[in-house]
Amino acid sequence: MTGEPHAPGRVFVYGTLMPGEHNAAVAGTPLHATEATLAGFALYDLDPEGYPAIVEADVSSLVRGVVLTFTPHAWTKTLARLDRLEGLDERPPLYVRTAVQVRTDRAELVSAWVYVYGRPDRLRGEGARLVPGGDWRSVRSRSRLPARH
Repeated sequence: MTGEPHAPGRVFVYGTLMPGEHNAAVAGTPLHATEATLAGFALYDLDPEGYPAIVEADVSSLVRGVVLTFTPHAWTKTLARLDRLEGLDERPPLYVRTAVQVRTDRAELVSAWVYVYGRPDRLRGEGARLVPGGDWRSVRSRSRLPARH
C-alpha cells in the first residue's frame, strides 16, 4: 500500500465491485457513487478467472469506473472486506491497494484507493485480454459468476 489518500473513505472500483455488478454487495452501501476515470492504467479481462485487473500503463491509458465514498464509520468495515476480497494477505498478493487521483465525470480531481493487480506475469499468459477503452462494462463475458473480484 502506498500513502493514505487525502480523503480517506473513497475507493475507485472498475470491475465486479461497481454498482450493479457481481460483487457490489461486498463494498456495502456507499454514501455516494460517482462515475470517474483513472489515467495511466490499463484494464485487463482475466479468463477463466472472470474478473478484471488493472496495472500501470502509458499516461494516455484510461480506466472507467466509479468512485465509492463512505462515511468514516462504514469505511473501516468496508476497507477490511475489500482487502480480504482482493487478496492483500496472499503471497504474493493478488492486488495491492494504492492511492491514486481520479477525475470524476463532474471534472473534479479526487483522491481514492484503487486495487492494482499484483501478479503482472499472469497478464502475459493465455486468457488475459486488454479491454479496449478501459471499461469493464464493455466486456460481454462479465456476466459470468467470478470466484472473486
